[in-house]
Amino acid sequence: MRAVWLAARAAVRRRRVQTLVIWLVTLVSTGSLVVALGLVDAASAPFDHAFAKLNGPHVVAEFDRGKVSDGRLARAARQPGVEAVAGPFPQATVDIPRDTGNFGLGGEITVVGRADPKGAVDRVDLWAGRWPVRPGEVVLNRQSDWTADDLGKRFRMPSGPTLRIVGFAFDLSHTADAWVTPGQIGALHPTASQLLLRFRDASSQSALRAGLATVTDGLPRGSVNGSQTYLALKHRIGGSARAYAPYLMAFGILGILVAVLIVAHVVGGAVVSGFRHIGILKALGFTPGQVLGVYLAMVSVPAVLGCALGTLGGDLLAGPFLRFVFTGPASGVLHDSLGIAPWVNLLALLGMPLVCVLAALGPSVRARRLPAARAISAGSAPRAGRALGVQRRLAGTRLPRSVSLGVGLPFARPARSAVTLAAVVLGVATVTFAAGLAATLNGFGSGGHPYDVTVYVGDIRHGKEVRPVHSDPELQSLLRSLPGASRITARSDDEVLLAGGTQPVMLEGRRGDVTLDSVLTAGRWARRRGEVVAATPFLRRNGLEVGERLRLRKDGREERVTVVGATMDTNDRLVISAWPTVTALIPRAAPIAYHVTLRAGASPGAYARAVRAADPGLAPQPNGPNNVTGTIVGSATALTLMLALVASLGVFNTAVLNTHDRRRDLGMLKSIGMTPRQVTVMTVTSMAVLGVAGSLLGVPLGIVTHRLVVPRMAGGLDISLPPSMTEVWHAPLLALVAPAGVLIAVLGALVPARRAARLTVAEVLHSE
Repeated sequence: MRAVWLAARAAVRRRRVQTLVIWLVTLVSTGSLVVALGLVDAASAPFDHAFAKLNGPHVVAEFDRGKVSDGRLARAARQPGVEAVAGPFPQATVDIPRDTGNFGLGGEITVVGRADPKGAVDRVDLWAGRWPVRPGEVVLNRQSDWTADDLGKRFRMPSGPTLRIVGFAFDLSHTADAWVTPGQIGALHPTASQLLLRFRDASSQSALRAGLATVTDGLPRGSVNGSQTYLALKHRIGGSARAYAPYLMAFGILGILVAVLIVAHVVGGAVVSGFRHIGILKALGFTPGQVLGVYLAMVSVPAVLGCALGTLGGDLLAGPFLRFVFTGPASGVLHDSLGIAPWVNLLALLGMPLVCVLAALGPSVRARRLPAARAISAGSAPRAGRALGVQRRLAGTRLPRSVSLGVGLPFARPARSAVTLAAVVLGVATVTFAAGLAATLNGFGSGGHPYDVTVYVGDIRHGKEVRPVHSDPELQSLLRSLPGASRITARSDDEVLLAGGTQPVMLEGRRGDVTLDSVLTAGRWARRRGEVVAATPFLRRNGLEVGERLRLRKDGREERVTVVGATMDTNDRLVISAWPTVTALIPRAAPIAYHVTLRAGASPGAYARAVRAADPGLAPQPNGPNNVTGTIVGSATALTLMLALVASLGVFNTAVLNTHDRRRDLGMLKSIGMTPRQVTVMTVTSMAVLGVAGSLLGVPLGIVTHRLVVPRMAGGLDISLPPSMTEVWHAPLLALVAPAGVLIAVLGALVPARRAARLTVAEVLHSE
């Protein structure tokens, strides 16, 4: 074994190019695979861990206290399928003014009277202070916005008591915005009762619905205000991870395929170019098994090193990446559970080297079977045949002789050329997929909005809010009169409550051209009072469809509305309505922003500057990509460049092997007058042929990958993309990616071509 290791170590040092290629391709492939699998695992694992730790409720149900008593609810919950129950807890809805004195809470909030943060269901994470034990005390549901120094401050309830903050807690299921003692809740006039349920069968939405139906069977009609399940919450929290995972998996799979091809190609080339080395090893007494071991060790050393560094790099990148993906109200609790699972690292550390060894097994077995005498006597030049015949036929064309000779070279080693072509095809497919992904995300990043500039009412300067000097009607006239403006719509934002839910709904009102909004994916736009358009994630989270009815509440008012359309917006709390619906719930609603569409050719930047000059209390913001799309496009670009570089290294290795095999031919061509420039053209042309074929095959493969991956990314966010964002393959984009194969091939062949051009006839004859 020591002799095998010494021979393998010497081969690794001697074949620096092949070693570098294997190391780099395994590094890139392993790193992307670790991040991708870690993200797939993280799409559910952190939530499951945190939810189990807190013994969260499978169903949070709200009941009308005027129709069913707490005692009857407690008896109804005693069903065989119910594993545990907490409550019923009295629940009140309180409207908090939006000002800086209420710890970030504003609008309609839910307050629950609860005696203990623990219990059989839903253990609330009390991270600062203590639980209220007497009237006049309150605990706020805040994750990390405030510190323990805020304990003891006063929290004023409008038309109610002023409470002292004795603690801060976080509830993953968000069953309340604040908690008080059961004795205190009466002063807030509770209108609902909250029941927290865990079921023995919680595997699906249908099972949860069936379990809740068993509990509510026999209760008065209309006593159930609404309910929410933990599966909907889990789906919402893991949405970003599910959106990122498909494209990372695509890059991981492409990386593995490239790794297999390149490793097999490198080892195969090492066997062919090292015939004499193999013969010498056997002549020195190496058995066929030891020769096999030398070549497998030659691959394993850089492969294991690349996999180890790739796993380490993937772990380092995955930490901040997962924290970026899992942002939002539950991020703090989930971050404690985030990280790459041990099975992912184990799979990468063991699986990728095994893939490389299996890829190298075929060429290594060939080296094992090669007789010593044949190996020592083997010439360096390939047999005349396919390449020479093609070159002779091309000689009769008008192509320059260096070009015709170069076109025929790939046919000398068809197996080697086929593997190189496959690597180029995958490189081109990666470039094509990344270009299509960027085109889709650039459209999505701007929200699909047909407007160009959003003008916000009010601006913050030097820590102070500056209000506009114009009134609402004057602002619309002003914005419409500025150069470049075409259409304008006013937008209001207010939080309301959905009957049966504990989290507020963002009701956005539209006045003017209501179509100046996110892309409509189903139904139509709201035109009159009682009609709303909802974001697709909102509909899926609440189990709703276009055509169903909702009840929205605000300040004691209630409006029954019908969902008449769905938008592409990713906000799972968003509901959009025409202005009459907003004023029915909020009579004093006022626009907080104006969406402006510009005429063709108008500059959003110039319009924004004109807005600032016209009224210093306005804050214009041109429409553009967001951070999420920027992150995906940036990471996809980086992975694409690395895989394209790896494919170029495969071409580089092929060009090196070809020039090594044909040193005698190069010497003969130079002796009859071929110039160094012609040698360079011939070598580059031989690889450019593979580049052209790679583009012809790789571009369609990249388009297919784009069409498979992008809908799954959209599905992770619970949205549907319109055809304008998926059918991006128009002539300009195709023209941009078409030369990718040639560029990869030329980039990989250029250095070996220059080296071949510098060879002298004397050097070639001396080596012979």
